Amino acid sequence: MISILQRKLALSRQGAVNLVKGCLACALQNISLMLPVSLLYLLVRDLLGNGIDGKAVFYGAGCAVCLLFIFCATYVQYNSTYFATYIESGVRRVTLAEQLRKLPLSFFGKKDLSDLTGTLMADCTYMETAFSHYIPELAGSFLSTAIVAVGLFCFDWRMALAVLWVLPVSFAVVLQSAGVQDKFYAKSSTAKLVLADGIQEFIETVRDLKSNNAEDAYLAGLDRKIDEVEKRSIFTELGVGVFVVSASLILKLGIATVALVGSLLLAGGSLDLITFFAFLLLASRLYDPLQGSLQNLSAIISCRVQIGRMNEILEHPVQVGGDKLTNNGYDITFENVGFSYNDGETVLRDVSFTAKQGEVTALVGPSGGGKTTVSRLAARFWDIDKGKITVGGMDVSQIDPEALLSLYSIVFQDVTLFDNTVMENIRIGKKDATDEEVLAAARLAGCEEFAEKLPEKWGTNIGENGCELSGGERQRISIARAFLKDAPIILLDEATASLDVENETKIQAALPRLIRNKTVLVIAHRMRTVAGADKIVVLSGGKVAEQGAPDALLKQNGLYTRMVELQTESGKWAITTV
Repeated sequence: MISILQRKLALSRQGAVNLVKGCLACALQNISLMLPVSLLYLLVRDLLGNGIDGKAVFYGAGCAVCLLFIFCATYVQYNSTYFATYIESGVRRVTLAEQLRKLPLSFFGKKDLSDLTGTLMADCTYMETAFSHYIPELAGSFLSTAIVAVGLFCFDWRMALAVLWVLPVSFAVVLQSAGVQDKFYAKSSTAKLVLADGIQEFIETVRDLKSNNAEDAYLAGLDRKIDEVEKRSIFTELGVGVFVVSASLILKLGIATVALVGSLLLAGGSLDLITFFAFLLLASRLYDPLQGSLQNLSAIISCRVQIGRMNEILEHPVQVGGDKLTNNGYDITFENVGFSYNDGETVLRDVSFTAKQGEVTALVGPSGGGKTTVSRLAARFWDIDKGKITVGGMDVSQIDPEALLSLYSIVFQDVTLFDNTVMENIRIGKKDATDEEVLAAARLAGCEEFAEKLPEKWGTNIGENGCELSGGERQRISIARAFLKDAPIILLDEATASLDVENETKIQAALPRLIRNKTVLVIAHRMRTVAGADKIVVLSGGKVAEQGAPDALLKQNGLYTRMVELQTESGKWAITTV
């Protein structure tokens, strides 16, 4: 049962165990609330009989025992549901985050950032409420009602049926709403996701919207998305409310049924007054927790959307491999590699080449030819569909991604910085680096020029994603990380694309110190950037069109030659007035 709960409700093992304990605790609390009714039944029986002379102490002690039992049951119920749920909520978020860390990047390419953020935050919060309020109380109500039902049948099966017949009918009405709720909640979740995307996009692009006088038009579209969320929320609440309210009305009919059946039996002489009174008391008390359970059942049905989103992450295959590196050297070899991001969309076809240690291998070619994809596959950001990629003879698909990445220093075209100081952003390249090591790497990357001019110099906070810095300054911090990590394999994806000519020259002058005796894979669009490479691999249409030394490729008068000629011509372009 524990394994089923784990799978069905996206719980840890301990979370599933605690959920069972919470359900039992809720049942115990519900039963404890029945004790005063039993005591009242005895009191009324005595009052209608021989009186309560000599029993005052008994009833006084009974009241005290009932209060103590209710207090203890409530205390246990609170600890078993709320406290345990808060612990499980933290475990769930950490588990999801750890799973995301292990997933291949292909998963993130198919998922929206707002969707994943919503799963980690909003969905987990919703499930926290479900596991502390809805599920334990519903299960506890079922258990306590089943126990009470056995007692009722022992007293009088006819009156027991009068009390209990409304329960299966009421819950059947709510269960019938499952399909409708799924549709409503799915549409509501989609509308909220679209709105979140729109808000995030507006914040990120407000500068471009303003510069193109498109702000009003975009905000008008955002208003429509807000209206859609409001409309979907109303439809969802209305759709759920119709079933829950109907079920609640049916449940209330139970009291009328008890009164009617009891009156008929009493008039016929087959039921005594005290038993009739007892069933009226029990019915009113029995329906109270079940009234909330109808709403809880509806809420639990709606949880299936959130649970499905979590399980999509938790059940997604992860990249696995050994922690032990067995490479002999650091040559990167592609052997007939084929790859596609999505089914039916081939990106690479039979790509074969070797980037040798101690050499600079440049990947060039038209946009969309597969250059960036090749560099990502070399570091196992994705797993290939066919062929083989090795580092020093070691198959990268057999190595744990984190262990493999210890061999790589990577400078991406799109730099990611953190809301921290210049020093700490560089230190990400090597977390245990001393300040002296960080500063040495920063100077090699040319960071000293702008860092010394900042208000607090190297201790200046650069804002979210380095918003306080220019594009070139952000790029140099990224390059400094690579200098600091000093890994044997270096991937440079348009590493100098955001630099001016002067700073590009400085970086290129520093690169020989970085790449000495290392395997270097460079992606570039500017031919002069790779003119000094030892080997050039020209990718076009997902295939290796040409490969060889720059001088040899120029003599072939092929695609590489054509690219050099086009960039030479574009270098002569200038703005002229007519």
